[in-house]
Amino acid sequence: MGVLKRLISYPLSVIYYVFFGLTLLIFHPLQWLFLNIGGYRAHQTVVNYMNLVLVRYLHILGTKISFRNNVNLPTDRPLIIVSNHQSSHDVATLSWYLRKFHPKFVAKKELEKGIPSVSFNLRHGGSALIDRSNPKQALTELKKLGTLIEKKTYSAVIFPEGTRSRDGVPKKFSENGLKMLVRFAPSAIIVPITINNSWKFLKDGWFPLPIGEHLSFDVHEPIETNSLKFAELFEKVEQTIKNAVIL
Repeated sequence: MGVLKRLISYPLSVIYYVFFGLTLLIFHPLQWLFLNIGGYRAHQTVVNYMNLVLVRYLHILGTKISFRNNVNLPTDRPLIIVSNHQSSHDVATLSWYLRKFHPKFVAKKELEKGIPSVSFNLRHGGSALIDRSNPKQALTELKKLGTLIEKKTYSAVIFPEGTRSRDGVPKKFSENGLKMLVRFAPSAIIVPITINNSWKFLKDGWFPLPIGEHLSFDVHEPIETNSLKFAELFEKVEQTIKNAVIL
């Protein structure tokens, strides 16, 4: 059965990548057009549809997606969404399911160029592009993002591992990004999210992609930023996320 699934995965992976690439190429000029004609709201609508399409393409691979959220998250307060990170599929899925909270990502600066649609959205959608070799620049970007979500009641998404886990085992969390966001978005609440099985899409490299995986997202109870001292708050957030990781 394993051999058969792998054989089937080759043509399905080709189909997936063709549709994925075409979508990025098509939505790039659409983003530019709607941003310039209709401003932020129009641009965000296009981005939402793009993320929906990208998430649905995972079904080509027989992927099951579970986004479990039994929490009534507020839309009148900024959110700081903290999650483990396992693959590039995390971003589109979080973006789609949390779209009404206007998620803005903390991403590495290298992504601001070279990727159709993705780079454009990162540059113009309000995300923070961090130069990890330049702490001053990183702090400025995080301050800007914290100020933005505080003012607009948007949400910021941060992966405190810094880079994705290649085997599902969470890496050590860094506190710096979360500390800055908490500081400049004082009315925000923290929403821990645990991602499982996303890493399996790249366990054998970029090709072929596995079929029949179950990608899951679990939204945990929000945590008030002023409920604990920061060190205790950070530890609680980290343990909440990691305790729900399935290995």
